[in-house]
Formats: sequence, structure tokens, C-alpha cells
Amino acid sequence: MHASGGFQPNHRDNFDLMIRAAIFDLDGTLVDSNELHVRSWQETFRNFGKEFPVEALRKQIGKGADQYLPEFLDEEEIRTHGKEIEEFRSRLFKKEYLPKVKGFSKVRELFERIKADGKRIALASSGGGEEVRVYKKLTDIEDLVDEEISGDDIEKTKPHPDLFDAALERLNECSHRDVIVVGDTPYDAQAAAKAKIEMIGVLCGGFDERTLCENGAIAIYRDPADLLSQYSDSPLVSAN
Repeated sequence: MHASGGFQPNHRDNFDLMIRAAIFDLDGTLVDSNELHVRSWQETFRNFGKEFPVEALRKQIGKGADQYLPEFLDEEEIRTHGKEIEEFRSRLFKKEYLPKVKGFSKVRELFERIKADGKRIALASSGGGEEVRVYKKLTDIEDLVDEEISGDDIEKTKPHPDLFDAALERLNECSHRDVIVVGDTPYDAQAAAKAKIEMIGVLCGGFDERTLCENGAIAIYRDPADLLSQYSDSPLVSAN
């Protein structure tokens, strides 16, 4: 799902603290994968005799399996079948859906602009390390990333702050006040808030402006290309 046409960012007017690093989500932010995740979850649940409305499945996208499954299964189901379901879904996504993922336009150019400003870049994804590697290659940013954290590296995925806390720790000369997150889901925004980091929202993952703002996004852009086109006036340059 893509927003289009003349959307202006809703960022704050006064910024006085320079940003030193940006932490980017991947799914739905840098690559067009959210609907593929929805389809893989739908197929997985059907394989185990479960059927859920597609909108309900879509609403939870952005969480890792550890946080996604409890939205649909009870404790007993998770205890007896959770691991099996998670492993099935992971295999299915990698085999059938990962090859279909496409990168959004201007991701490399956006990263080059950020690096030209002397800022560092970290990736923080609830997905696994293999997906992160594929997405970096797909968007041609392998040489532009300073740090990366995946769901394999932490205990709890978004909306818990573990990913962003770990990314901030890797960016060891930065504080939460001079780092900003870029993400597409309310769970990115919730996790960023818990880590005391502000977030720029993008609409290309399918969540709307209101949802992202209500969960704490301080600026909204259509996609990476839109953020690049308005880079000089964006919170990537400075923060309040």
C-alpha cells in the first residue's frame, strides 16, 4: 500500500539538537514486504486449521512472531504449537515470499545523504538476520550501514524497546536525544517511545498518518523518496 501525492510532513517547527545517527526499520519502511508477511501468516494459520480476518492479520504486522502469535492464539496453543507455527511461517516466508520483496525507491540515495552529513546509520528489524541481509542487498545499502540488530539478537521484538535499546548501545557515542528512528508501524513508534527516541513515520507500510501520529511519530512522509526530497527540513537534520 502506498500513499501518494503532495503529502507534507507534520514535523515540529523548532529543532535545536543535532541528530548524530538514524535507526531504520526495514519491513514496510525500506522494502515493500508487509503484505507478503500478511499472506505468509494467513497461509501459516490455515495450515494449522486457523482462520483470521486479513485485516486483523494486517493490523499486527510490524511485530515479531513472539509478539504476533499471542494476538491470535491462547497460552495453551502457544505452549503446544507456537514453536512449530513460528518455524513453519519462517520457512514459508523465506521460500515463497522473500524472493518477491522489492525495495522502495531512493533508499540508497537517502542513506548516502545521511552519511554525507556525517551521521551514522543502524538497522533494527523484528525479522531475522537472514532477512536483514537480503534487504540490505536488495536496497544496495550494504556499504552504508554502521550497525544492525535483528530479532535474532534480542529477547522481545517490537513494540518492546529491545531492538532500539540494542541499536543505541551499538551506537555507543550517541544518546537517545541525538538519535532518531524511521519506521512505518505503530509498533515502531511505541518501541521508540519506550526507548526514549523520537520517530519519523512513513506511510509506505500501509498504516495511516493518524495511527502513526497517535502513537508518537513526530513527522510523516510518504516513503523514503519523499523523506529524501524534504531532507533539509526534516527531523533527520535536527531534533527538539
